[in-house]
Amino acid sequence: MTDPSLRHHDIPLWWLALVAALLPFVTMHTTWPVATLEGYIHGCLPYGLDCHSISRTGHKGLAYFLFKGGMLPAAVVGMTYWWLNGVWLRSLGASAKGLRGLFWLGLIGGLALVAYTLALGHTGDGYWLVRRIGVITYLSFTFIAQLLVTARLLTLPDWAATGRRLLRLCQLTLALGIASLIMDAVAPETHERFEDAFEWWLALLLNLHALWIALLWRRSGFHVGPGVHSPSSR
Repeated sequence: MTDPSLRHHDIPLWWLALVAALLPFVTMHTTWPVATLEGYIHGCLPYGLDCHSISRTGHKGLAYFLFKGGMLPAAVVGMTYWWLNGVWLRSLGASAKGLRGLFWLGLIGGLALVAYTLALGHTGDGYWLVRRIGVITYLSFTFIAQLLVTARLLTLPDWAATGRRLLRLCQLTLALGIASLIMDAVAPETHERFEDAFEWWLALLLNLHALWIALLWRRSGFHVGPGVHSPSSR
């Protein structure tokens, strides 16, 4: 429930976190059916075997423009989102030490997403390398930032229980990434069939974490407006 102390001229910020969570999700789940209908990819379930990578859905046709039109704003919103997470945690009483790292993690991850998105749809080893580095950097830095937020919530008595639940989500994300690496090492042919599905599931779990944080921003009454404010703890 939103903090009742919010005044009519205050602007709640939870909607920005909601956009950060949903914009990448909506984009990739829009380009997938569009690319399928246009005949650029074969019909399949992206969370299952022998399907397509996320980037493959935005290579050609209308999906090419939809992907770029969704992911580039998502990168900008994401960078703002991570900076605001540091502000939010400080407003809850978390130590400011180390929170600046959230800004840098978000900035580098966002720029990596921009590079990946701009290189999408172009052929050549150079573009492939940019896409590969971009997606790995984005996913890795986003996950590290989520771990940092989760760890800080664990240090706050009123938010520790929520932090533990978020930690279990992070552990699931990490377990999925490790499973992908192990499968690639011991059964590369099988991994090739699962590889794209791993990417979709990892992206989904990262988006779920951002959605959860959006709900926590709403619950705490995190907002911007004139005067000094401090979100409530519940």
